[in-house]
Amino acid sequence: MTSKAIIPCASALARPLAAVALALALAGCNKAPDTAASTSATPQNGGTLVYLEQQAHNALYPPNGGFYPNGGILNQITDKLTYQNPRTLEIEPWIAASWSINADATEYTFQLRPGVTFSDGTPLDADAVAANFDRFGLGDKTLKHSVSEVINNYARSEVLDPLTVKFHFRQPSPGFLQATSVIGSGLVSKATLALSLDQLGDATRIIGSGPFVVSGEVLGKEVNLQARDKYNWGPVKLAHQGRARLDAIKIIVTPEDGVRIGALLSGQAGLIRQVQAYDEKRVSEGRFPLYAASTRGVNDSLALRPDNALLADLKVRQALLHATHAKEIVQTLFSANYPQARGVLAASAAGFVDQSAELAYDAERARALLDAAGWKLQADGIRAKDGRPLALSTYESLNYVQNREVLQLVAQQWAKVGVQLNVLSGDLGSKTIDSLDPEKIALLPAMVGRADPDVIKSNYYPTNRNLLLQKGGISQKVQSFEDRKLNGLFEAIAAEPDTARRLELTRQVQRYLLAQAYVIPLFEEPQVYAGAPWLHGVDFEAVGRPSLYAAWIAPH
Repeated sequence: MTSKAIIPCASALARPLAAVALALALAGCNKAPDTAASTSATPQNGGTLVYLEQQAHNALYPPNGGFYPNGGILNQITDKLTYQNPRTLEIEPWIAASWSINADATEYTFQLRPGVTFSDGTPLDADAVAANFDRFGLGDKTLKHSVSEVINNYARSEVLDPLTVKFHFRQPSPGFLQATSVIGSGLVSKATLALSLDQLGDATRIIGSGPFVVSGEVLGKEVNLQARDKYNWGPVKLAHQGRARLDAIKIIVTPEDGVRIGALLSGQAGLIRQVQAYDEKRVSEGRFPLYAASTRGVNDSLALRPDNALLADLKVRQALLHATHAKEIVQTLFSANYPQARGVLAASAAGFVDQSAELAYDAERARALLDAAGWKLQADGIRAKDGRPLALSTYESLNYVQNREVLQLVAQQWAKVGVQLNVLSGDLGSKTIDSLDPEKIALLPAMVGRADPDVIKSNYYPTNRNLLLQKGGISQKVQSFEDRKLNGLFEAIAAEPDTARRLELTRQVQRYLLAQAYVIPLFEEPQVYAGAPWLHGVDFEAVGRPSLYAAWIAPH
């Protein structure tokens, strides 16, 4: 599919790259690469990779690794108990050499590899692993450490010997094995676990066992990573073993799309995240590889809040679903790397259901539903009922690609059936507070990546992300909306040890979410990166965060 939004970036590129160039001070990579000289198939050791990130990280508590700037750092400096192969999605040994699970998935026992240490020299043993998962599974209110959204029904850990740890669960927890492989389960030292969330914004204080360590930071602007010379415990089945091939990684926060692209094409950077669809052609034509890493989870969607008085009526929510033209959004703003959503979950996700028929764009049906709900079209083109206009508000999200443009196009589509959508921007504080009040913010963009059926619970369950804003979650006021059937399905998915039954429950919850028109899926959102031709060995974990352990720079 050809994007209709190939927009020249001359104005962006006209802005000086001097600020980036100063930070880039990278030996051997300050000129455009000679692609003919960069085809060596033999991995090289050494060099510094400059990686441009769109946003600054925030608190690096591992369960916060779902935020991609956090994950991009944590994935280089922490190891996980297990490794999810990004191609097969199989769970393979990493820090755990082997494991066993009882029949009802209430007990998991892991045998650890010997000799693993954190970068401060302390052992990564059973006691350290137990401390990590006790924190991730139970949280700590005093330190503001939340319970990880990927861990369900956690009870306690048990250290059997220095290299054997056992975990107990109140109910079956079939997603736990996969949960030990995700970015939110990166293992950190006890010294790191002792820090409050407010202290974890300082990357230099994060002590992991990974192939890189944080060697310096300019808060909000730059994080420098250095390879650990004696690292020797990467995922067991990886072809590369031992020390990382790169000497260092310089992560520079570069919000402007045009500056990131310009730095890459001019040889000042080796890898960049968040390549906009309209820049993809330009990158490809320059023979710079694009990496569109799948996130394999809940699609980029709009989550509607039924506690908003205007959205309490199912007919109104259904009308908005059918007034949304996802195909137009994809064709206008994106590329073939962004497939139109065919359901709540990405097509590559476990338990995916093709719901294309239920998502069909039908403006006439939308108008009829709004008529039936008593919303009458007014002279200004906006419907009203009992003197109140059908006007809704949402905030754009900087975490999702071209989100403001997406929401503005949705607003144009909804206006055709008489619904006003106000797209707001604002500082993080006001957005956070307003978003907890469904009368102020009636809907929010939402997506989450994880290669496990629990991903759908993560997005909508009250004590997880709670995008529907149900009772039982964090809020500025007591909510009245609660869907016990929906929550029961989430709880059943999280506690069903039989794989076939668990996938069927996943299909049921997808159908229910659309039957209630709680969500409006738009498209599958990958993480799109671009790299220099002289950069090799870049990989991505199962939901799209870069893994630079085996990356190397060819002579150029």
